[in-house]
Amino acid sequence: MKKAFRYLLFLPFSILYGIVTGIRNWLYDIGVLSTEEKGTAIISVGNLTVGGTGKTPHVEFILTELQSLFRVAMLSRGYKRKTKGFVLADQHTDANQIGDEPFQIFQKFSRIPVAVCENRSEGIDKLMALYPNLDAIILDDAFQHRKIRSGLSILLTDYKRLHTRDSLLPGGNLRESARGSRRADIIIVTKCPADMKPIDMRIIEHEVRPSIYHPVFFSTYVYDEPLPLFIRYADEHWLFKKVKKRNASILLVTGIVSPQMINTYLADYSTDIRSLHFNDHHDFSKKDIMLIEKKFNEIQNQEKLILVTEKDAARLIKNKAVPNSLKYYIFVLPIRVEILNYKETALIKKITDYVAENSGNR
Repeated sequence: MKKAFRYLLFLPFSILYGIVTGIRNWLYDIGVLSTEEKGTAIISVGNLTVGGTGKTPHVEFILTELQSLFRVAMLSRGYKRKTKGFVLADQHTDANQIGDEPFQIFQKFSRIPVAVCENRSEGIDKLMALYPNLDAIILDDAFQHRKIRSGLSILLTDYKRLHTRDSLLPGGNLRESARGSRRADIIIVTKCPADMKPIDMRIIEHEVRPSIYHPVFFSTYVYDEPLPLFIRYADEHWLFKKVKKRNASILLVTGIVSPQMINTYLADYSTDIRSLHFNDHHDFSKKDIMLIEKKFNEIQNQEKLILVTEKDAARLIKNKAVPNSLKYYIFVLPIRVEILNYKETALIKKITDYVAENSGNR
């Protein structure tokens, strides 16, 4: 009901927004607005909707597959960072300087150049100047950034929020018309049930596929064993020694769009899950930390812990407001992408073939 009311209330503005974005895309299509070619393989990962479709885990999936074969870098605009211009991550960098998601990626792929820049063209040029032998650059959240020509454009759409069932901003969550999916080279339906039936895949594939020339893949999340966020303060085996008994209490602290999948996963490990939810990309203040500590201390069970996502861990790990007494109990839940229906090899081949054929070092 709320969704329908929002749609009707903002319909005139959505129509106007659609006209503006439509004209912009048309001007790019006919060449009035020019696009830049860069001297290496460019892979963009993005979506049509506002909100989490799982871009960061999918960027990590791509980096994992490419890092052993090619020289690759990642560039993001660095959403909600507190800096401006081009910033290259190094050992002194934190989430405030480059944003939580790029910092999360840098922590996992410290040997790969990770940079942020609101001007993607400038960011690419600076990366290529610093690393002239780069084979490929991954652009995070760049589907609408048409000034740069992406040789391989990967579009993500949430299984529960397909772009084909949404409407334009502000009445809906679409950044542009669903017809924009025609620009994609690969479409991935994300956050699918791990046991998704082939018939359901075929139905959704038919719905989201702009043409027979657009390959559609389906992915799900796999959660690995939680690890202590603050290594100095915790035994890495402490968590599952207690949680696997199903008698430990978990305070789940999240600052993501939807923690539903995590709650479902944790139901197998604890009968007492308490949630404290913040907005997406939340910057935890001292007041927030005090609230987390208060909620945690209210749990009477002696076997208890705090669980956070990798994205929230990026904001917390260098947060000076976190007291040492709490660090022992904070664990992070690792997440990774798995491609369904035995098509992971096919997806990887499409990506690696593109880089091999378009690298600036051919």
